[in-house]
Amino acid sequence: MNDRTNKQSGSRFGGLIYPCGEPPEAGVALEIAPGVFWIRMPLPFALSHINLWAIKDSEGWALIDTGLQTEETATAWRSLFAGSLNGLKPTRVLVTHMHSDHVGMAGWLTWKFDCRLWMTRLEYLSCRTLAADTGCEVPEDGVRFYRRAGWNDDAIEQYRARFGNFRRRTYALPDSYRRIEDRDLFTIGSHRWRVVVGSGHSPEHACLYCPDRKLFISGDQVLPRISSNVSVFPTEPDADPLSEWMASLEKIKREVPEDVLVLPSHNEPFYGLHERLDHLARSQKQALERLRLALEQPKRVVDVFSALFARAITQDDPSLLSLATGESVAHLNYLIRRGEASVALAEDGVAWYRGV
Repeated sequence: MNDRTNKQSGSRFGGLIYPCGEPPEAGVALEIAPGVFWIRMPLPFALSHINLWAIKDSEGWALIDTGLQTEETATAWRSLFAGSLNGLKPTRVLVTHMHSDHVGMAGWLTWKFDCRLWMTRLEYLSCRTLAADTGCEVPEDGVRFYRRAGWNDDAIEQYRARFGNFRRRTYALPDSYRRIEDRDLFTIGSHRWRVVVGSGHSPEHACLYCPDRKLFISGDQVLPRISSNVSVFPTEPDADPLSEWMASLEKIKREVPEDVLVLPSHNEPFYGLHERLDHLARSQKQALERLRLALEQPKRVVDVFSALFARAITQDDPSLLSLATGESVAHLNYLIRRGEASVALAEDGVAWYRGV
């Protein structure tokens, strides 16, 4: 690795080491290891950016994740290919998972440069399913899910207005793709990479590990300064993604060594993978303990926000309300699956939870 990834020269925060300095501007790629470039694209959300990665391949670039479908992102990609990426084309586009900030421009890039999309099966199919919702009626199962959580009429109307936004942020995917699976091995340039699949944040999230380079592209499975959203959605209201998430943290710790440079989708590249995994696991257990205490009296989903989140959650921010609701249901379902909580449905369709 070059000097940018020297552990001794990196800044420290929260016990982690950040060796790569300031992030690149949109439209510029920053080399952080030989042939490995850090790209940052803007997002129009509270989380204002996503990190993407370009790895020198045999005849061009293997791209990992793509950014949200916006004209701003397309302009930045054009600048990259004309400048920092030396006019070379993508050889393939690998997408860690199906959230629109990761997959949004994948269809555009594969179409423009006539290259293959590489994804896990569940992420590809989930993406196609969400895209198909555009223009459809708001499903009653979705309305029922949020009523059950304790949303009021105004919040439900905001849900109706926002339904189908996924397709607006995601370029149409190609009709075929190259499937990747857990433990798959493939070569990028002259180095072997292994797929490490996690779940909980999304159905079949692909991380990429290169033992030779000691690099780990973690996507949203491991982030250094924020925790990943782990949510239940109306399509599977009884799901237990939190169990999958916690098992994935343990799996990554077993399969990926401590000394890798982690390349996350948000915040900055860092050293300290195992320390971060331990911190995430501890934080999750503490959140569950706070929830157990809160459930000494019956609560709706919207009543447990204060036990799980440090910031106030209101319907003034519909996106945040949706994320908080999904994550709260995930925690409640986790306790129900273990016999630590029960749920009863009132006549108005609202669910009330209580500790057992």
